[in-house]
Amino acid sequence: MELSESLREFVEEGQDWERKNTSVKGVSIVRMPPYKNRPASLAIEINPVKEDGSPMKKKGVYIMSIAELHAFRTAFNNQKIDTLIAALEEVLPERKSSGKQAKSDVLQI
Repeated sequence: MELSESLREFVEEGQDWERKNTSVKGVSIVRMPPYKNRPASLAIEINPVKEDGSPMKKKGVYIMSIAELHAFRTAFNNQKIDTLIAALEEVLPERKSSGKQAKSDVLQI
């Protein structure tokens, strides 16, 4: 099944907030429920995975347009973010992981 067909089927038949993993580690597709006059839609969720395959965060970053993707890329590529995160790591204690396993349903891209 072609990617576009799979996505169309998912937005039409999927459950609200249902998540499908993709073949790109840390990237999934989420079916967003209808809201006011907006029909159900899809968003890309980016949530990198740890070495054991579990997600790094409880929720990732949701991206619904190419403009949002470009804005996040610009922000993430800013060298001042590296300086800021290094300073945060110096100040904050290290966090422990939960060790949960990732789901196996994968949408091939």
